[in-house]
Parts: sequence; structure tokens; C-alpha cells
Amino acid sequence: MTSTTQSYLLVILQGSLLTVGVSLGALLVAIVLGLAGAAAKLSGRPVLVAVGTFYTTIIRGIPDLVLMLLVFYGGTIGINTLLEKMGSEATIDIEPFAAGVITIGFIYGAYMTETFRGAILSIPKGQMEAAWAFGMSRSQTFLRITLPQMVRYALPGFTNNWLVLIKSTALVSLIGLQEMTYLAKQASAATRSPFAFFLFTGALFLVYTSISLVALKKLNARYSLGTKKVQL
Repeated sequence: MTSTTQSYLLVILQGSLLTVGVSLGALLVAIVLGLAGAAAKLSGRPVLVAVGTFYTTIIRGIPDLVLMLLVFYGGTIGINTLLEKMGSEATIDIEPFAAGVITIGFIYGAYMTETFRGAILSIPKGQMEAAWAFGMSRSQTFLRITLPQMVRYALPGFTNNWLVLIKSTALVSLIGLQEMTYLAKQASAATRSPFAFFLFTGALFLVYTSISLVALKKLNARYSLGTKKVQL
């Protein structure tokens, strides 16, 4: 292995930290949107149900790449057009990192919505009614009764969504964010030896997903005490 190859591999390893940052940021956005979407679809209010259904239907029907480009390019144009109509001369550019986090989080928020909704529906409704009868508020019922059980039911689907989300971060390389996939392409073009760099990048993704599986299996074991374990 030449010194040039080693240098590029080190750069890719450093870029993997940015990949982790995008993944965790997008996961946080996806969880928030997933909980909001599930609450909307389970609210029983026609308007909220319609909004939640529209969100999940549209997102699951449009390719991730198209949404990424729409947010990065279309979002910038839309914001600047709005500012211009408001009489402002300021311009705003959406940074690739922010565009990647928001778009991937927005996409997987739709999948998390269905995961959380299914998990909540798996909890016997009588438990919540009993909590209300004992004088618990809706927020107390959610935190003490619904949430702990929802985590157990949601973990298998959550795990699948998280693993796919990690791999989807490779899309942000198309909008110029210098994460490890982008750097692997740059190294391949410079050295004309793509195999080593993309193999290394694939190995890094495999390491991250394997670590995630170990951590989520432990979490699943924690929330499955006294119940039949579900294989993640």
C-alpha cells in the first residue's frame, strides 16, 4: 500500500465522522416527525389524520434522491424568492449538511410515523383507559404507560429504519457534502483505483451498522424483560 493510498484512506476515515453526524442529526429529526405523525394519524381528527396520511404517502412515493435535490436546490430558491417578495435583499443558502440532515430526517420521519403508529396500536387500549380512570393526565399516561411499551413494540421496525437511514447518508455526497462516500469518489478519481477506496467505505458502513445492531439488541433485551424476545 502506497503512502498516497494511506493518506486517502485516513481522509475517508475522518470523513466518516461527518457521516455519523448526518446520521444522528437525521435520526433526531425523524424521531420528532415520526412521533408527531403518529399522533396526528391516531388523533381521530379528520384534518390531522389527512395531513399525516398525506405526509407518509407522498414521502414513501418519491425517491430519496429527488427529495434531496428538491430541498437543496428548490429550498434555496423558494426561501430567497419569499424574502424577495417581502422586500428583503438578503439571500440564504442552505448548507449541504443542513440539507442532508433535514431531508433524510424528513424522509425517514414518514417511516418512523408508521412504526410508532403500529407500536401504539399494539398496546391494549384498556391500559390507557385505566390510567385515565386513576386520574392520570394524557401526558402522564403517555410517559408512564404508552412510551415504555411503545419502545418495545417499535424497536424491530426502528432498527430497520435506522440501518437504512445510515446507508442513505451516501446520498449527501451528491450535494457536495464531504462525507466518506464523497471522499471515496474523489480518491478514486485521483488514483484511478476505486476498488480499495469503495471497499474501505463499505467496510466502515458495515462497522457502523454492526455497532448499531449490538446496541439496539441490548436495548431490546432491556425493554423485553418478562416478555417473548423479538429478533432484530
